[in-house]
Amino acid sequence: MAVIKEGTIFYMDMMGKMKRTHHCNELSAKDAGKEVTLMGWVQRRRDHGGVIFIDLRDREGLCQVVFNPDKNIDIHKHAHTIRNEFVIGISGVVEKRPEGMINTNLKTGEIEISVNELKIFNKAATPPFLIEDSIDVSDNIRLENRHIDLRRPALMKNIITRHKIGKAVRNYLNNLGFIDIETPMLTKSTPEGARDYLVPSRVNQGTFYALPQSPQIFKQLLMVAGFDRYYQIVKCFRDEDLRADRQPEFTQIDIEMSFIDENQIMAVAEGMIQSLFKEVLEKEVTLPFACISYKEAMDRYGLDKPDTRFKLELKDVTDIVKESGFKVFASVAKKGGMVKALNAKQSSSLSRKEIDGLTDFVSIYRAKGLAWIKVKEDSWQSPIAKFFTDDEKDALAEKIEMEPGDLILFVADQPKIVNEALGHLRNHMGKKLGLIDETIFNFLWVTDFPLFDYDETEKRYQALHHPFTSPVETDFDKLKTEPASILSRAYDLVLNGSEIGGGSIRIHSADIQQQVFTALGLKEDDYKEKFGFLLDALKSGAPPHGGIAFGLDRLAMILCNQESLRDVIAFPKTQKASCLMTKAPSKASFKQLEELNLKSTL
Repeated sequence: MAVIKEGTIFYMDMMGKMKRTHHCNELSAKDAGKEVTLMGWVQRRRDHGGVIFIDLRDREGLCQVVFNPDKNIDIHKHAHTIRNEFVIGISGVVEKRPEGMINTNLKTGEIEISVNELKIFNKAATPPFLIEDSIDVSDNIRLENRHIDLRRPALMKNIITRHKIGKAVRNYLNNLGFIDIETPMLTKSTPEGARDYLVPSRVNQGTFYALPQSPQIFKQLLMVAGFDRYYQIVKCFRDEDLRADRQPEFTQIDIEMSFIDENQIMAVAEGMIQSLFKEVLEKEVTLPFACISYKEAMDRYGLDKPDTRFKLELKDVTDIVKESGFKVFASVAKKGGMVKALNAKQSSSLSRKEIDGLTDFVSIYRAKGLAWIKVKEDSWQSPIAKFFTDDEKDALAEKIEMEPGDLILFVADQPKIVNEALGHLRNHMGKKLGLIDETIFNFLWVTDFPLFDYDETEKRYQALHHPFTSPVETDFDKLKTEPASILSRAYDLVLNGSEIGGGSIRIHSADIQQQVFTALGLKEDDYKEKFGFLLDALKSGAPPHGGIAFGLDRLAMILCNQESLRDVIAFPKTQKASCLMTKAPSKASFKQLEELNLKSTL
């Protein structure tokens, strides 16, 4: 194989006769005396007055290799030129490290490789940051150099863990007779919820495809076709504002089954979670998971995805304060609003400044204020204490389970605002007070969701999940008269306060589906234009069916104990939906726009 000479270093244009025998973390003291070949990146080089030590890194880990001038002076001379992130291959003999030189923090810390052959495959420019886990560098620099950032052990471990999750899911579902079927990426725009990403068609001028927000309709069509059990690990796209746990493109574990009910789907989902936790984290998950209704979740926690790792719960005190002298509470109650309290146990030591900070926190969720009471041994310390009678104080103390040292926090407003503000405040206080055990995983099913949610802005009902979710059968007759009271056959799986999966039994009757479209305010021409193909399919003989979808990114984020989806996605986008490495999105050329019959105004 050709050798290219550059100065005193020999670079191989290919690997020559060198062939890797092991990954860098695979060797131990039992391999002493073996001739091995390793390849990877130089993590660091250390010159100890003649002997040169290099930590060689590949995706599996590190191994120390040693260049001794007494064994090969030419190779030692070349080793002097090596710098961090050079790509090299070495052959040598596994030797036990000298007494007192063992590194107990390294899997290969008992051994080192005495090098007798060196190949330098490529030089490397000085990286913009150290390839280490604890680095102080901005996210933008990391994302601009993502190919380098991915070399860091923690990030590489996250991506490998994500792979293991996908592998465990596929193994589990394949063994249960599910069929992996791909669905189209270029499809019809049927916006229900988030905004679609649109793709112009060159062949059909003036028309657009949409990238799928989910394979929802296609997986239902697969059930109509008779495939019975389908799954897919699939990319989905939503053109919406981003945050730490949201990306414009995300990965979904999509599952659909025929001739089943909610309990059967939930059992399959639980088994899948149990299997992947055992395979990926070596943790045992106890089945079945706890289950509460949507109403109970909102009453007790204020959110439909409660974190049940700690006990703080909300208490509705509207009936107690509706006739009180505190006008803020009384007026809200008389207008049909709600007053709820959160007992932040044993936190009355919080300063007024800290409580003002909590007031700012709930304002994020549209709460107009935060009333508070500090419970002392014989009295209440609070600006609002004087407005309550002794009977009202006794009733509040009993309902909220007040004890000396407690801090009671109140929000009064419309139920939606109260629950959202106090629900998020509950989570905030759980972290602030150190009440959350970060080592445990609490799973919870939330069921019996309302079918519809009324949008005050648009003055119409919207589907709480999606418009293909089946109402409970006993509520079919309410579709035309009492849509607000209808319950759905939907279910969400919550893990430590994050929704990791959600699904429902679908509508398999064309008549019921049309009634749901009508209840959502869609005209017949509109829903036939958008969903006519689905209605035709339902009329052709659709089985009872349902399914569930899991957010693989979010699941990976939790299993890897990360706070951002970006740290479990190989090439993520920023909060402005851009890729800093490739500079996407970018402008199209005039020729490309012309072919699509488009014109840019920018």
